[in-house]
Amino acid sequence: MFIIAVFLLIFLLTFLLYALFPSYWNKQKFFHRQKPKGNAIYLTFDDGPSEFTEELLNLLKHYNIKATFFCVANFAKEHKKIIQNMQQDGHIIALHSLKHKNAMLQGISETKNDLEQSLIIMHELGISVQYYRPPWGDTNLTLLKILKNKNLPCILWDVMAEDWKATTSEEIIATKLLKRTKPGDIICLHDGRGKNDAPQKTIFALKKVIPLFLEKGFEFKTIDEYEI
Repeated sequence: MFIIAVFLLIFLLTFLLYALFPSYWNKQKFFHRQKPKGNAIYLTFDDGPSEFTEELLNLLKHYNIKATFFCVANFAKEHKKIIQNMQQDGHIIALHSLKHKNAMLQGISETKNDLEQSLIIMHELGISVQYYRPPWGDTNLTLLKILKNKNLPCILWDVMAEDWKATTSEEIIATKLLKRTKPGDIICLHDGRGKNDAPQKTIFALKKVIPLFLEKGFEFKTIDEYEI
């Protein structure tokens, strides 16, 4: 029993030092950063591309809005045409891991392999990755070290609308976006995954919200225009 208790204590301390504390520190550093001045807001999309992304691209094109897409590498590989359309429309394509696994549950070798394989896939698609967003915003010591060595800024968010939830609706998403968004905010939405066709609800919500944001004087920009 004593040996088991010692083993569990060592495991817990290792997890705290390797994953939990670094992830918490990284989030706090980002959330408490100084935001740029002006009326710019930054639309970003995670977890795609998917069968919903093309409709989203058409909506953004209609309003001449450029966004930043944090793509899951394996999904990008499956939707090469959509990636090409993103590039042609002038959007920023960034990375959101290989398979959307939580970094806090990955060891050193798995973390390295996840990022290395992701970058290879994106390179084969003609994308030079300049920004990274970890799934759920979670990191570990290995990931933070690699990102620093590769000069890949870890981009989180200011505004979430919980648009991935099965119980949400386009009205709820729209209300949250309008209520929570302030100048300088990075908005995180999703064009892939989610339950009950969640990305479709996000698109419907944006059809309502984008005109209202424009009426308020907001200017849409991409992450490469952000002062990180």
